[in-house]
Amino acid sequence: MAQRDPHPARPTPSPLGTGGPSSTPDGSPGSAFEPWRYRAETPTDIDLAGYHVEASDGGIGKVDQASYVVNSSYLVVDTGPWLFGRRVMLPAGTISHVDHNTRKVHIDRSKDQIRAAPEYDETADTDPAYRDRLGGYYGDTYAAIPPGTARER
Repeated sequence: MAQRDPHPARPTPSPLGTGGPSSTPDGSPGSAFEPWRYRAETPTDIDLAGYHVEASDGGIGKVDQASYVVNSSYLVVDTGPWLFGRRVMLPAGTISHVDHNTRKVHIDRSKDQIRAAPEYDETADTDPAYRDRLGGYYGDTYAAIPPGTARER
């Protein structure tokens, strides 16, 4: 059995990141948004299923499912009557913070940005092309793009 090198040439990044959406995994500023990684301040030791989800401008539903897979984490949110029962997939990087006292997950995107996102496809949620498209969409929403802008679906 091969032994793992205790001193790899490139350090393995933390699966949780350390410095938020505008930093590299080692905490230095300047990196692009990492959609599939939880921010350092987001605890991953508590299941978020059942928590209410708040966009920057109001509630959008409840967490139906939460994934904690390294570099592939996300929430599936049941939007209930807000989007007529539609479910949406939110990459973990969109979570700004979690309030465990009120059981709320706060997302740093608006309702319009979430509504305009590529449709959730539970049969393709592990497909790299779908994840690239969804991650790219949420990465673009950090730029100066007006909410509600039509997106290719």
